[in-house]
Amino acid sequence: MWLLATNPCTKRDDSCNLMWQLTGNEKATRIFDWVVGRPAVVVGLVLAGIVLRWFMHRIIDRLVRTAERGVLPGRLSTLGIGRANLGEAVSALEGDYAARRVARAGAMGSLLKSLSTAVIFTVVFLMSLSELNLDIAPLIASAGIAGIALGFGAQSLVKDFLSGLFIIFEDQYGVGDTVNLGEATGIVEAVSPRVTRLRDPNGTVWYVRNGEILRVGNQSQNWARVHVDIAVSYTEDLARVRRVLTELAAEFWADEDLEGLLVEVPEVIGVEQVLGDVVAMRVALKTQPMEQLGVARLFRERAKSRLEHEGIVVPTHVPWGAPPGGDTSLGRAQ
Repeated sequence: MWLLATNPCTKRDDSCNLMWQLTGNEKATRIFDWVVGRPAVVVGLVLAGIVLRWFMHRIIDRLVRTAERGVLPGRLSTLGIGRANLGEAVSALEGDYAARRVARAGAMGSLLKSLSTAVIFTVVFLMSLSELNLDIAPLIASAGIAGIALGFGAQSLVKDFLSGLFIIFEDQYGVGDTVNLGEATGIVEAVSPRVTRLRDPNGTVWYVRNGEILRVGNQSQNWARVHVDIAVSYTEDLARVRRVLTELAAEFWADEDLEGLLVEVPEVIGVEQVLGDVVAMRVALKTQPMEQLGVARLFRERAKSRLEHEGIVVPTHVPWGAPPGGDTSLGRAQ
């Protein structure tokens, strides 16, 4: 007994329905659908995914180029750099800032491209399986279960990853910076979305999970400040001492050997302590990052020579101890 042929196509399958209308043969229509129709749909989905991926990467590249340009002159103006010295400061610092911007923007762009590619082709893969009449419900259910398991069992991993993204995006630190992460202090050697690697002054390599970093002290960003206390005799004319130190500060700023190390003219703050027969005059030096200690040592040498030349008595013994928080005579970044 002959059975009436039935349309094997779904309403949304146009190519299959067209073949059915032309032939009216159920078997031929099914063969056409499996040999031509479904592969064509899968290829179309893959091509659509490739085009969408290209479009998303173009958008990300544009965002990366915008981030690489930055706003250096505006940032430098907040450092207290005078208008007359802004051009020199831009020339001195542009290379460092530009390198940091390019590295950070490149890292974020690479990460965003990887995420967008993974999402797009995961969706294309699932849609292709659905077009082949494969049941994707178990995959979706498995993805849901995996998400729940990830949320409960891998919280620290997710926390590390998200913290790493914000560290890179906010430029909290980068490779080559000297940072204090609490238990570990040293020079950053590598930054990944999950872990930060740094080497301390003793040569020990520390691996710090980004999710465990609660605070960051970065000694390598923008500028550093050091206070130098110059001790003079209690009987000296402090106005004269201030004038001599101010002249020395101006000469220090104009010294070509120090070009690019100082951010602004050293400031003679004034009397810091008076104790017994000793008075300490404080001078503030603002320098490039990690250069404050060497600049402070050189300033002390020149201050000693200048004070001796001017006949200003320098005590041989300073009666007070180091102030809380560190020895300012050795220099402290602020």
